Amino acid sequence: MRLGVLDVGSNTVHLLVVDAHPGARPLPAHSHKAELRLAQLLDPAGAIGPEGVDLLITTVREALEAAEDKGCEEVLSFATSAVREAGNADAVLRAVKEATGVELQVLSGEDEARLTFLAARRWFGWSAGKLLVLDIGGGSLEIAYGIDEDPDAAVSLPLGAGRLTAAWLPDDPADPQDVKALRRHARAQIARTVGEFSRFGKPDHVVATSKTFKQLARLAGAARTAEGLYVQRELKRKSLEDWVPQLAAMTVAERGELPGVSEGRAAQLLAGALVAEGAMDLFGVETLEICPWALREGVILRRLDHLPEGVQLDESAATATG
Repeated sequence: MRLGVLDVGSNTVHLLVVDAHPGARPLPAHSHKAELRLAQLLDPAGAIGPEGVDLLITTVREALEAAEDKGCEEVLSFATSAVREAGNADAVLRAVKEATGVELQVLSGEDEARLTFLAARRWFGWSAGKLLVLDIGGGSLEIAYGIDEDPDAAVSLPLGAGRLTAAWLPDDPADPQDVKALRRHARAQIARTVGEFSRFGKPDHVVATSKTFKQLARLAGAARTAEGLYVQRELKRKSLEDWVPQLAAMTVAERGELPGVSEGRAAQLLAGALVAEGAMDLFGVETLEICPWALREGVILRRLDHLPEGVQLDESAATATG
């Protein structure tokens, strides 16, 4: 069957369409995304303003049209930190449902970490042993650890690249003092969680997901996206440490010209690099591997786990959400 997953994130609204059934690997069929940067549309009171709500409604409608055009039998719709933490979250969710019929499921930070961990576990398999999974989004950093499909520990920290850029790095290029202050802040937040994970022992394999980590790995010499999902991509801490001061000295425009860095993500790459460097350092990670699957795939896999083998969705499920 063909499933769609609609991810309303802090940076983008992303519809991923896959062909999937229980026991099989989801095959991507279509991707539709729009950069809204909801985390940056919050007013001083922390609410998403009318303009942002209207833009979100328009984008969700467009995503639903794309899902229908591509023949999706079901669309799983969820929202993460930008909506979750908005001061008017309930009003935003109500407005989206009334205008589009979509009832967005708001994932907790821990839910995000657990579903991302599931995706990484399925990608690397049981032979990977104890996994430590890191994910830097626009609004939060997720960390999860475990040996099974459900992690033993999972946390979410307010250390997303978009959030930190808006709050800590207003200048272009970044003020060196602001960079130092953000570095201290990020490391202090991460350090509070290290003990929770260290009691489980050293991981056998450390992996990272998200656009931020993929771009950082590309800067450090990893293969281009065009070379395919199955090419192993790594990020070494030493390479990241070499890149951080270079990124800090660049303007946003200069970062946007780097290999693998999209123009829309260039502004927040420095903040993401500082968080990634801090996490790798504090968790004692020398090298991590990039996982192609992340939260959206985790949502799809969990849905398939609850669908009995042989069951096919009928046409009445074509616009189902949540």
